[in-house]
Parts: sequence; C-alpha cells; structure tokens
Amino acid sequence: MLFLLKKLITVIVLPPVGPLLLAALGLLLARSRRRGWRLGGFTLAWSGIALLFALSLPVVSRGLSDSLGGEVLSPAEIAKAQAIVVLAGGIRQHAPEYGGVGVPREHSLMRLRYGAHLQRKTGLPLLLSGGAPGGGEAEATAMARALHDDYGLDARWVETQSLDTRDNADLSAKMLAAADIHTVLLVTERFHMKRAQAEFERAGLKVIAAPTLFPSNNDEADFLSSLPSMGALRESTLALHEWLGILAQRLR
Repeated sequence: MLFLLKKLITVIVLPPVGPLLLAALGLLLARSRRRGWRLGGFTLAWSGIALLFALSLPVVSRGLSDSLGGEVLSPAEIAKAQAIVVLAGGIRQHAPEYGGVGVPREHSLMRLRYGAHLQRKTGLPLLLSGGAPGGGEAEATAMARALHDDYGLDARWVETQSLDTRDNADLSAKMLAAADIHTVLLVTERFHMKRAQAEFERAGLKVIAAPTLFPSNNDEADFLSSLPSMGALRESTLALHEWLGILAQRLR
C-alpha cells in the first residue's frame, strides 16, 4: 500500500502530470467571477504550460541531470572492490518475441551491460538486485537470464524481493554480509547513483560508484538538438524523480 501511495504521489507531482494539473487548476480559477482569482488562474495556467515547455528543452534536462553529479569510474578504484552490484531498472513482462519471458528494459539493459563489462574486466562476482513492484517475474530474474543468454555470464547472487532502492540496499547488504563482502562496485545510471549510493552506505556497505549512461562528449550541438523533445522531457522527469527521492531520503 505504501509503495502504491509513493508511486501515486510521484505521478501527480512530476511532469507531465504535475504541470498539466497546475494548468488545469489555473483554467478552473480563470472562470471565476472575481477578477483577482481570474488573474491568478491565468497566471497558474500559463505557469504550468511554461514549466512543461521548459522541462522539454534539452538545455534544461541536461542541467537537471548534471546537478545530480556522477563521475566515470576510476581504474584505480576497481581493485578495492570485492563484488559488483547491478540494480534493476525495469523489465518488459511476457515479451512475445522472446517466447513470453521477461526481458530487461532500457535502464536495466544499460546497467546490465556495464556490469558484464566490469565483471569481465575484474573477475568479481555479480549480484543482481530487483524485485517485481508491479507483479509478475522479478526484474533481477529476467536480468540474470539475459546475463547468461546474451553475455555468457552468471550472477553469484540474485535478489528478487526488493521494491525500491532502499530495499535494494538492505537486501543486497544481507546477502553480501553472509559472504563477508563489504566493498562493492555499484552499477546504476549516473542520475540514480547519488540516491543509490547513499542507501547502500546506510546499509553498511562501502560503495565504489560505477555509474553508466553518460552523455557522449562527441555529441555535436545543432539547432534541431536544442528544440523541445519528449526525450528531454523524459530526462527532466527522471532527474526530478531523483531529487524528490533524495528529499524523501533526507526527511526520513
């Protein structure tokens, strides 16, 4: 119930629903007979529209993502790790083209690929963490299958009960403690790393951040790439989701 409540609040607050609700409220107030309320309503409506437009701009979305930090893993840090932890980021349940089994979505796939790269580079054991928040097959189970089938690697541990990042940390820490492992390479996207690292350190692990999905330094800026886009809005939403999670983390 708490998980569903958190998801509902997130949907209401974040774009596109949040700005659209603001605009809708403004339009309702704009129908008032009171002049002050009408002015306030028009202001709210235009604010909602302007906010949605701004969050769709690549320059804004990149700024929000950059505000979360994240640096490429240093080779010197790798030698300190005892294991690699890869966090799930969603799967497609019952993918028909794969015979009806679950397959990793974009976020999970990017994390899994980097985890496999690090495993081949270091030989360290892998832990995959991710439950089934929406029901069905656990995300870590689908990731473990993809890891085996597509990369020829096997995970040492597969944690399938977690519903959020806090659970990822607590349940993974218990598994690793049983193997006397205390220092890990933590793999997730750079925008998610700030919150994930804090949770894993709270759970008692020493974390070496191994973020992935950085913007390419070779991307050439042009007029078309600076226009509002769904991709930029999605990036803004992900960044704001992380800041909302960090705020909740600090208020606990």
